[in-house]
Amino acid sequence: MKDYMIEEELNGIRLDKCIVSLDNEISRETAQRLITEENILVNGKSSKASYKVAIGDKISINKPEPKKTDIVPQDIPIEILYEDADIIVVNKPKGMVVHPANGNPDGTLVNAIMNICKDSLSGIGGEIRPGIVHRLDKDTSGVLIVAKNDKAHINISEQIKNRKVRKIYIALVRGVIKDDEATIDMPIGRSTKDRKKMAVTKSGKPAITHFKVLKRYSGYTLLELKIDTGRTHQIRVHLSQIGYPVVGDEVYSNGKNPFGVKGQMLHAREIEFIHPTTKERMKIEAPLPTYFQEVIDKLDKEMI
Repeated sequence: MKDYMIEEELNGIRLDKCIVSLDNEISRETAQRLITEENILVNGKSSKASYKVAIGDKISINKPEPKKTDIVPQDIPIEILYEDADIIVVNKPKGMVVHPANGNPDGTLVNAIMNICKDSLSGIGGEIRPGIVHRLDKDTSGVLIVAKNDKAHINISEQIKNRKVRKIYIALVRGVIKDDEATIDMPIGRSTKDRKKMAVTKSGKPAITHFKVLKRYSGYTLLELKIDTGRTHQIRVHLSQIGYPVVGDEVYSNGKNPFGVKGQMLHAREIEFIHPTTKERMKIEAPLPTYFQEVIDKLDKEMI
Protein backbone atom coordinates (compact mmCIF):
# COMPACT_ATOMS: atom_id res chain seq x y z
CA MET A 1 0.00 0.00 0.00
CA LYS A 2 1.39 3.41 -1.00
CA ASP A 3 0.03 6.68 0.39
CA TYR A 4 -0.25 10.08 -1.32
CA MET A 5 -1.40 13.44 0.06
CA ILE A 6 -3.54 15.56 -2.25
CA GLU A 7 -2.10 18.99 -2.95
CA GLU A 8 -3.58 22.03 -4.69
CA GLU A 9 -2.90 20.98 -8.29
CA LEU A 10 -5.16 17.91 -7.94
CA ASN A 11 -7.87 19.54 -5.85
CA GLY A 12 -11.40 18.92 -7.16
CA ILE A 13 -10.71 16.27 -9.81
CA ARG A 14 -12.33 12.83 -9.96
CA LEU A 15 -10.66 10.10 -7.95
CA ASP A 16 -10.05 7.85 -10.99
CA LYS A 17 -8.36 10.71 -12.89
CA CYS A 18 -6.39 11.63 -9.77
CA ILE A 19 -4.97 8.08 -9.55
CA VAL A 20 -3.64 8.32 -13.12
CA SER A 21 -1.84 11.55 -12.19
CA LEU A 22 -0.38 10.01 -9.04
CA ASP A 23 0.85 6.81 -10.70
CA ASN A 24 1.71 6.85 -14.41
CA GLU A 25 1.64 3.04 -14.51
CA ILE A 26 -2.10 2.96 -13.78
CA SER A 27 -4.61 3.60 -16.53
CA ARG A 28 -7.99 5.16 -15.81
CA GLU A 29 -9.69 1.84 -16.54
CA THR A 30 -7.38 0.07 -14.07
CA ALA A 31 -7.94 2.83 -11.50
CA GLN A 32 -11.70 2.30 -11.73
CA ARG A 33 -11.25 -1.44 -11.23
CA LEU A 34 -8.97 -0.94 -8.22
CA ILE A 35 -11.47 1.51 -6.69
CA THR A 36 -14.30 -1.02 -7.14
CA GLU A 37 -12.14 -3.74 -5.56
CA GLU A 38 -11.42 -1.36 -2.62
CA ASN A 39 -7.71 -1.42 -3.39
CA ILE A 40 -7.82 2.38 -3.45
CA LEU A 41 -8.91 4.16 -0.27
CA VAL A 42 -9.57 7.80 0.54
CA ASN A 43 -8.68 8.68 4.12
CA GLY A 44 -8.75 4.98 4.95
CA LYS A 45 -12.22 4.38 3.51
CA SER A 46 -13.57 2.98 0.24
CA SER A 47 -14.90 5.52 -2.24
CA LYS A 48 -16.38 5.94 -5.71
CA ALA A 49 -14.50 6.75 -8.90
CA SER A 50 -16.53 9.95 -9.21
CA TYR A 51 -15.46 11.29 -5.79
CA LYS A 52 -13.83 14.73 -6.09
CA VAL A 53 -10.57 14.71 -4.15
CA ALA A 54 -9.76 17.59 -1.82
CA ILE A 55 -6.55 19.16 -0.49
CA GLY A 56 -5.28 17.10 2.41
CA ASP A 57 -7.01 13.84 1.39
CA LYS A 58 -4.83 10.78 1.90
CA ILE A 59 -5.05 8.42 -1.08
CA SER A 60 -3.87 4.86 -0.45
CA ILE A 61 -3.14 2.68 -3.46
CA ASN A 62 -2.67 -1.07 -3.30
CA LYS A 63 -1.60 -2.78 -6.52
CA PRO A 64 -2.17 -6.54 -6.18
CA GLU A 65 0.23 -8.89 -7.93
CA PRO A 66 -1.07 -9.50 -11.47
CA LYS A 67 -2.82 -12.80 -12.09
CA LYS A 68 -1.92 -15.23 -14.82
CA THR A 69 -4.20 -14.87 -17.81
CA ASP A 70 -6.39 -17.64 -19.22
CA ILE A 71 -4.96 -16.98 -22.70
CA VAL A 72 -2.88 -19.97 -23.77
CA PRO A 73 0.56 -19.36 -25.35
CA GLN A 74 0.81 -20.94 -28.82
CA ASP A 75 3.84 -21.50 -31.02
CA ILE A 76 2.64 -19.57 -34.07
CA PRO A 77 5.30 -18.10 -36.40
CA ILE A 78 5.21 -14.29 -36.35
CA GLU A 79 7.70 -11.88 -37.93
CA ILE A 80 9.15 -9.66 -35.20
CA LEU A 81 10.15 -6.22 -36.53
CA TYR A 82 11.36 -4.80 -33.19
CA GLU A 83 11.41 -5.85 -29.53
CA ASP A 84 12.68 -4.49 -26.22
CA ALA A 85 11.59 -4.55 -22.56
CA ASP A 86 8.57 -2.29 -23.19
CA ILE A 87 7.15 -3.11 -26.59
CA ILE A 88 7.13 -5.67 -29.36
CA VAL A 89 6.34 -4.67 -32.94
CA VAL A 90 5.22 -7.41 -35.32
CA ASN A 91 4.19 -7.89 -38.92
CA LYS A 92 0.72 -9.39 -38.49
CA PRO A 93 -0.11 -11.86 -41.25
CA LYS A 94 -3.34 -11.70 -43.20
CA GLY A 95 -6.03 -14.03 -41.85
CA MET A 96 -4.98 -13.72 -38.21
CA VAL A 97 -7.33 -12.30 -35.57
CA VAL A 98 -5.59 -9.99 -33.08
CA HIS A 99 -7.30 -10.97 -29.82
CA PRO A 100 -9.19 -14.07 -28.61
CA ALA A 101 -12.98 -13.62 -28.71
CA ASN A 102 -16.14 -15.58 -29.38
CA GLY A 103 -15.53 -17.63 -32.50
CA ASN A 104 -11.75 -17.19 -32.25
CA PRO A 105 -10.68 -18.59 -28.86
CA ASP A 106 -7.12 -19.31 -29.99
CA GLY A 107 -4.76 -19.04 -32.94
CA THR A 108 -4.69 -15.27 -32.48
CA LEU A 109 -1.85 -12.77 -32.43
CA VAL A 110 -2.12 -12.52 -28.63
CA ASN A 111 -1.68 -16.30 -28.30
CA ALA A 112 1.47 -16.01 -30.42
CA ILE A 113 2.80 -13.02 -28.45
CA MET A 114 2.24 -14.88 -25.16
CA ASN A 115 4.54 -17.62 -26.45
CA ILE A 116 7.17 -15.25 -27.83
CA CYS A 117 7.43 -12.99 -24.77
CA LYS A 118 7.07 -15.66 -22.08
CA ASP A 119 8.47 -14.15 -18.83
CA SER A 120 9.08 -10.64 -20.22
CA LEU A 121 5.43 -9.57 -19.80
CA SER A 122 4.17 -7.71 -16.74
CA GLY A 123 0.66 -6.99 -15.47
CA ILE A 124 -1.73 -5.16 -17.77
CA GLY A 125 -5.19 -4.56 -16.34
CA GLY A 126 -4.44 -6.98 -13.49
CA GLU A 127 -3.29 -9.84 -15.74
CA ILE A 128 0.07 -10.92 -17.11
CA ARG A 129 -0.64 -10.54 -20.81
CA PRO A 130 0.28 -8.45 -23.88
CA GLY A 131 -1.36 -5.04 -24.20
CA ILE A 132 -3.17 -4.45 -27.48
CA VAL A 133 -3.03 -0.69 -28.05
CA HIS A 134 -4.43 -0.75 -31.60
CA ARG A 135 -5.84 -3.40 -33.90
CA LEU A 136 -5.83 -4.53 -37.50
CA ASP A 137 -8.75 -6.34 -39.14
CA LYS A 138 -8.37 -10.10 -39.54
CA ASP A 139 -7.55 -9.82 -43.26
CA THR A 140 -5.42 -6.67 -42.98
CA SER A 141 -1.71 -7.44 -42.66
CA GLY A 142 1.11 -5.31 -41.41
CA VAL A 143 2.88 -3.50 -38.61
CA LEU A 144 1.32 -3.56 -35.15
CA ILE A 145 2.63 -2.42 -31.74
CA VAL A 146 2.00 -4.52 -28.62
CA ALA A 147 2.81 -3.26 -25.11
CA LYS A 148 4.63 -5.49 -22.62
CA ASN A 149 3.70 -3.51 -19.51
CA ASP A 150 1.11 -1.03 -18.23
CA LYS A 151 3.42 1.98 -18.55
CA ALA A 152 4.04 1.34 -22.25
CA HIS A 153 0.35 0.50 -22.80
CA ILE A 154 -0.82 3.80 -21.28
CA ASN A 155 1.85 5.85 -23.10
CA ILE A 156 1.19 4.44 -26.58
CA SER A 157 -2.59 4.60 -26.05
CA GLU A 158 -2.28 8.30 -25.18
CA GLN A 159 -0.17 8.93 -28.29
CA ILE A 160 -2.85 7.29 -30.42
CA LYS A 161 -5.62 9.24 -28.68
CA ASN A 162 -3.74 12.51 -29.26
CA ARG A 163 -3.00 11.58 -32.90
CA LYS A 164 0.74 11.43 -32.32
CA VAL A 165 1.08 7.99 -33.94
CA ARG A 166 1.53 8.09 -37.72
CA LYS A 167 0.22 5.11 -39.70
CA ILE A 168 0.75 4.48 -43.40
CA TYR A 169 -1.18 1.82 -45.35
CA ILE A 170 -0.94 0.40 -48.87
CA ALA A 171 -4.09 -0.69 -50.71
CA LEU A 172 -4.99 -1.93 -54.17
CA VAL A 173 -8.44 -0.71 -55.15
CA ARG A 174 -10.81 -1.43 -58.00
CA GLY A 175 -11.16 1.40 -60.48
CA VAL A 176 -8.82 4.11 -61.73
CA ILE A 177 -8.67 7.16 -59.46
CA LYS A 178 -8.08 10.40 -61.36
CA ASP A 179 -6.96 12.60 -58.47
CA ASP A 180 -3.31 12.19 -57.49
CA GLU A 181 -4.09 13.03 -53.87
CA ALA A 182 -7.25 13.62 -51.86
CA THR A 183 -8.75 13.58 -48.37
CA ILE A 184 -11.89 11.69 -47.42
CA ASP A 185 -13.63 13.36 -44.48
CA MET A 186 -16.80 11.38 -43.72
CA PRO A 187 -18.16 10.29 -40.31
CA ILE A 188 -18.32 6.55 -39.68
CA GLY A 189 -20.72 4.68 -37.42
CA ARG A 190 -22.50 1.35 -37.08
CA SER A 191 -24.64 0.51 -40.13
CA THR A 192 -28.39 0.68 -39.46
CA LYS A 193 -28.99 -1.98 -42.13
CA ASP A 194 -26.39 -4.51 -40.92
CA ARG A 195 -25.09 -4.23 -37.35
CA LYS A 196 -21.98 -6.23 -38.27
CA LYS A 197 -20.92 -3.54 -40.73
CA MET A 198 -19.77 0.06 -40.46
CA ALA A 199 -21.03 2.83 -42.72
CA VAL A 200 -20.73 6.51 -43.52
CA THR A 201 -23.49 8.08 -41.45
CA LYS A 202 -24.32 11.58 -40.18
CA SER A 203 -24.52 10.28 -36.61
CA GLY A 204 -21.10 8.60 -36.83
CA LYS A 205 -17.78 9.69 -35.35
CA PRO A 206 -15.39 11.93 -37.34
CA ALA A 207 -13.15 9.94 -39.69
CA ILE A 208 -10.41 11.33 -41.93
CA THR A 209 -8.42 9.37 -44.51
CA HIS A 210 -5.76 10.87 -46.80
CA PHE A 211 -4.68 9.00 -49.94
CA LYS A 212 -2.02 9.38 -52.59
CA VAL A 213 -1.91 7.48 -55.89
CA LEU A 214 1.26 5.40 -56.23
CA LYS A 215 0.41 3.78 -59.56
CA ARG A 216 -2.48 3.38 -61.95
CA TYR A 217 -3.23 0.16 -63.79
CA SER A 218 -5.94 -0.98 -66.17
CA GLY A 219 -8.93 -1.12 -63.86
CA TYR A 220 -6.97 -0.75 -60.62
CA THR A 221 -5.12 1.86 -58.54
CA LEU A 222 -2.36 1.34 -55.98
CA LEU A 223 -2.72 3.76 -53.06
CA GLU A 224 -0.77 4.98 -50.07
CA LEU A 225 -3.08 5.99 -47.24
CA LYS A 226 -2.68 7.90 -44.00
CA ILE A 227 -5.39 7.99 -41.36
CA ASP A 228 -5.92 10.79 -38.83
CA THR A 229 -8.53 8.75 -36.96
CA GLY A 230 -8.80 5.03 -36.26
CA ARG A 231 -12.43 4.09 -36.75
CA THR A 232 -13.39 0.45 -37.25
CA HIS A 233 -12.93 -0.55 -40.93
CA GLN A 234 -12.24 3.13 -41.70
CA ILE A 235 -10.14 2.78 -44.87
CA ARG A 236 -12.36 0.06 -46.31
CA VAL A 237 -15.57 1.99 -45.64
CA HIS A 238 -14.21 5.27 -47.00
CA LEU A 239 -12.81 3.78 -50.21
CA SER A 240 -15.99 1.80 -50.84
CA GLN A 241 -18.09 4.92 -50.24
CA ILE A 242 -16.26 6.91 -52.94
CA GLY A 243 -16.58 4.03 -55.40
CA TYR A 244 -13.12 2.46 -55.19
CA PRO A 245 -13.40 -0.60 -52.91
CA VAL A 246 -10.32 -2.47 -51.79
CA VAL A 247 -9.62 -5.51 -53.98
CA GLY A 248 -10.81 -8.70 -52.30
CA ASP A 249 -12.98 -6.95 -49.69
CA GLU A 250 -15.88 -9.33 -49.14
CA VAL A 251 -17.74 -7.02 -46.73
CA TYR A 252 -17.71 -3.64 -48.47
CA SER A 253 -17.73 -4.91 -52.06
CA ASN A 254 -18.47 -8.23 -53.79
CA GLY A 255 -14.92 -9.48 -53.21
CA LYS A 256 -14.55 -10.61 -56.81
CA ASN A 257 -11.13 -10.26 -58.44
CA PRO A 258 -9.11 -12.06 -61.12
CA PHE A 259 -6.17 -12.61 -58.76
CA GLY A 260 -7.87 -15.21 -56.58
CA VAL A 261 -7.27 -13.04 -53.50
CA LYS A 262 -9.57 -13.65 -50.54
CA GLY A 263 -9.94 -10.80 -48.11
CA GLN A 264 -8.95 -7.17 -48.69
CA MET A 265 -5.62 -6.17 -50.21
CA LEU A 266 -4.82 -3.72 -47.44
CA HIS A 267 -1.45 -3.64 -45.66
CA ALA A 268 -0.23 -1.50 -42.75
CA ARG A 269 3.22 -0.70 -44.12
CA GLU A 270 4.60 1.79 -41.62
CA ILE A 271 4.10 3.14 -38.11
CA GLU A 272 5.85 6.07 -36.45
CA PHE A 273 5.67 6.86 -32.73
CA ILE A 274 7.63 8.02 -29.68
CA HIS A 275 9.17 5.21 -27.63
CA PRO A 276 7.41 5.16 -24.22
CA THR A 277 10.69 4.99 -22.24
CA THR A 278 13.56 6.34 -24.34
CA LYS A 279 11.37 9.06 -25.95
CA GLU A 280 13.14 8.31 -29.23
CA ARG A 281 11.07 8.79 -32.40
CA MET A 282 10.74 5.40 -34.05
CA LYS A 283 9.66 4.47 -37.58
CA ILE A 284 9.10 0.79 -38.28
CA GLU A 285 8.13 -0.72 -41.64
CA ALA A 286 6.60 -4.05 -42.57
CA PRO A 287 7.31 -5.37 -46.09
CA LEU A 288 4.40 -6.24 -48.36
CA PRO A 289 3.19 -9.84 -48.06
CA THR A 290 4.35 -12.14 -50.85
CA TYR A 291 0.84 -12.55 -52.31
CA PHE A 292 0.39 -8.76 -52.46
CA GLN A 293 3.74 -8.21 -54.17
CA GLU A 294 2.96 -10.96 -56.70
CA VAL A 295 -0.27 -9.20 -57.69
CA ILE A 296 1.60 -5.91 -58.14
CA ASP A 297 4.30 -7.65 -60.21
CA LYS A 298 1.61 -9.17 -62.43
CA LEU A 299 -0.04 -5.79 -62.97
CA ASP A 300 3.35 -4.21 -63.72
CA LYS A 301 4.07 -6.85 -66.42
CA GLU A 302 0.71 -6.19 -68.05
CA MET A 303 1.71 -2.53 -68.48
CA ILE A 304 4.88 -3.39 -70.41
